[in-house]
Parts: sequence; structure tokens; C-alpha cells
Amino acid sequence: MVQPPVLRAEQTLAPAAVFDWLDEAAELRSRAGLTRTLRSRPAEDPVLDLASNDYLGLVHHPAVTGAAAEAALRWGGGATGSRLVTGTTALHTELERELAEFCGVEAALVFSSGYAANLAALTALTDPDTLIVSDAYNHASLIDGCRLSRSEVHRAPHDDPEEVAAALAARSHRRALVVSDTVFSVDGNAARLPELSAAARAHGAALLVDDAHGLGVLGPGGRGALAAAGLAGQPDTVATVTLSKSLGSQGGAVLGPARVIRHLTETARTFIFDTGLAPAAVGAALGALRLLRAEPQRADRTREVARTLSGSLRAAGLTASHPDAAVVSVQAPTPEAAVQWAADCRTAGLAVGCFRPPSVPDGISRLRLTARGDLTEAQIAEAVRIVVATAPVS
Repeated sequence: MVQPPVLRAEQTLAPAAVFDWLDEAAELRSRAGLTRTLRSRPAEDPVLDLASNDYLGLVHHPAVTGAAAEAALRWGGGATGSRLVTGTTALHTELERELAEFCGVEAALVFSSGYAANLAALTALTDPDTLIVSDAYNHASLIDGCRLSRSEVHRAPHDDPEEVAAALAARSHRRALVVSDTVFSVDGNAARLPELSAAARAHGAALLVDDAHGLGVLGPGGRGALAAAGLAGQPDTVATVTLSKSLGSQGGAVLGPARVIRHLTETARTFIFDTGLAPAAVGAALGALRLLRAEPQRADRTREVARTLSGSLRAAGLTASHPDAAVVSVQAPTPEAAVQWAADCRTAGLAVGCFRPPSVPDGISRLRLTARGDLTEAQIAEAVRIVVATAPVS
């Protein structure tokens, strides 16, 4: 990574030159094949979408878009302020109550994003006398929360509850917090939550899990990974979720014991100093949540689609992950090959994700396919056909 130039006290740069180092950094990223670009998509995109996180296929469902429109018309385009000032509407309170009930916890607190929810939980539930034991493959928002927490952080090997227990046993800190994704976003594998919970309890630690990829997909009726593991509502366990994946909206939430939620309300900076989630997003999330409660089979269908995608790709000779939820990854030989493969898929009519270093912790580039519960058998077969047909020659 190129750093800004180091200048002596008597040296100055011309105004036009102070950001020249950014051009050098961009050139280095380009040489490494790490250039990122934004692509605007039309409202009516003919490409088959297996790149988004719309796991239940609810983003365009009339029950979701209608609830969003109704909320915007009634409450306005924005929340008008932070949650503790004017940014909490009756709709926010309604969503928090229904989320908590659905997921089997005492209380919930809605944030403007899942990222903000993770930062809040990690910074408000820790201090310098806390040891955080964090899975090496955790999402960037959890990593950033650890960095901001002022706590000592032990980076545990991926999916290794025994190492978590050993780190907790060796600690000298007064408190400890075990942190993990429930479903890891790169390969779609699930954490061993019962073992993590047991390790935490054996050593007096709390457990914080990010259920962004579990809510709506795992557990009875899509109630999430904690419900699937029999840990929902436990007094030493906290979950964060996003409203932007299975619920087809935007925003995030922290779920857990009422006293945890009270503490976050009074101390979490990404809650206190952030404008509340827009009413339209709150309405959309409520609409999706109520639809999921009425049609719990959507969660089962999403997992079925993921298993079909994975099995078909492996049968065709590709190295595809075994999904525990909705994410399926397919390994590529190089970062450049992954980028070209994803581009070829799009040209053929299929949108897929492309993960490469430094976004992947193991350094292996891959395509990332996300199952959607609303896909037909014909669409699944077409997606498999395109991925196989465009695969790089090894």
C-alpha cells in the first residue's frame, strides 16, 4: 500500500499535489488486478441475479414494496433525526417488537445498517479489561468493531471452538466476548454455535454472533441460526442481523437480553449519533417479516435451491462449497480468472459475485452465488449451465 509522502517541516506540497499518492496507489491496485468499479443497474434488469443477497426473493414482492410506500407516505422520506431525538417512529418500535418476538429474544434495537449494529455491539459491550476472541474469517464489520473496541483481540483460527476455549482459559481479563459470524459470507459454511456457546459459558464469557446470513434462511421458519441451535433467548447471547438480505430492505438490528438493548440505547455511538433508519426501510422490513411468518416454507426453499446449485456444479467438475445456508462459492484458479469468469457470466445473462484477495481471508479467488427462494427449476438449470460453460480452462 502506497503511503502519503513524509515531508520535513520546511517542505510543502502544492495544493494540486497533496493527493498525488492516491494515483500511485490506484496504479498498484490496477497492476494487482484489484481495481473496483461501480456498475449502475437498470430497474428492469434482464440478467438472472445470483449476485445479490435477496435470499427469499422479497425485494420486489408487493407486500414489501407496498409497505415501504405506505410508510414513506405516512411518515415521510426520512426519520428526521437520531433515534433518541425524533428518529424513532411508532413504526420503528413495532419492527423491534416483532423482530424480538420472531427471533425468540427479549428485545431488539434497530440501526441504520447491519455494519452500524456490529460496531455498536462490539464497542458498547467491551472495554480495555475485555478479551475478544474473534474468528479469523469474520466479516469486516466485526473486525472493525474489534479494532474500535479498545479491547485486546485474539484472532482464533477459523471454525475452531477448541482454540476459542483455550484462549478464554488463558485470559487475565475481567470479561470476555466470543465473536463469530453464524454463516460465513464467502463459502456459506455455518459456525458451530453449540460448541462456541459451551466454550464461552465454561469460561464466563458472553457470545456475540452476526446472523446476517442466517435470518430468514436458518432455523424454524427462518428464525435464524440461534433458533436453529437452540440458543435463542439465552441470557449470555447477543445477535446482530441485517434487514438488507432476507428481509429485502435496509438497516440492521441487535437482538438480545433487555438489559443489553438498554445499555446500547444509552451508550452505543452508532446509535446515539446516527440518524434513524428511514421509515420506508422500516416498513419494507416489517412487510417482509410478516410475509415470512405467514409463509415459513420460503426458508426451506432457499436452502433447497442452494443445495441444488452446489450439487449440480460439483457434478459438472467444479469445486463448489457445500452450503449450510444460501451462499455457494465456486473456486477460480486466479484473481484474474475470477474477474473474467464473472464478466463472462454476465455477458451470458447471469450476475454472480466475484470474491478475490484481499476480500477473501484464505487468498482463494472464487465466484459467489446466492440462492434465492423464488428461483424456478428452469432458472437454476440455466444458472448452472452458464457457470459451467464459461468456466476458465485450468
